[in-house]
Amino acid sequence: MVVLLHAVLHPKKSAFTMAPPKLTLPLLLLSLLALMTSSAAAVADDGDGLTHIHLYVHETYTGPNATAAAVLQSPLGANSSFGSIGVVDDELRAGPDRASPLLGRYQAVFFGTSLQVGAGYLSSVTLVFTAGDYAGSTLSLQGPVLGFAGTIERAIVGGTGRFRLARGYMLFKMISKPTPETDVNEVHLFVLMHHGKY
Repeated sequence: MVVLLHAVLHPKKSAFTMAPPKLTLPLLLLSLLALMTSSAAAVADDGDGLTHIHLYVHETYTGPNATAAAVLQSPLGANSSFGSIGVVDDELRAGPDRASPLLGRYQAVFFGTSLQVGAGYLSSVTLVFTAGDYAGSTLSLQGPVLGFAGTIERAIVGGTGRFRLARGYMLFKMISKPTPETDVNEVHLFVLMHHGKY
């Protein structure tokens, strides 16, 4: 490639016989295209790939086995979430049934950040995997919770173990309330994982 460029840029200094002028430009463009294609293939095959992980979060609000707690109520009263703090240490399971395999914990802190009436939180979440394909690894997520109806989306901002340098997003949606004290949430993780050596 370098020789071809040298021959095109310095035709009188080149030791190579030049192609007729009408062929020089197409050959140059074809060579550049081949170079760009080989570089693009190297970037596309650099070890990163999108991984979809489907899980369920089981939460218990009250009782001796509660996995969620309000640590601090809003100083503005019951109709505001501003200034409130909540924590959870929920079960991360393979399925919606409580008897499905336990894969780890869904640990989070929620900070009430909205002055508007109703729920408005900033959440910081860590998924701690203790079993399954990702045992010993964690995923860190962050994002707003602007209400608890519908699907909540959070950004994946990193991780440890198999999730080092991970990025992506999570979709979180409540799918059932088996009892008045519990709920089951479906989680879809879309993770760009880096598989390189460190």
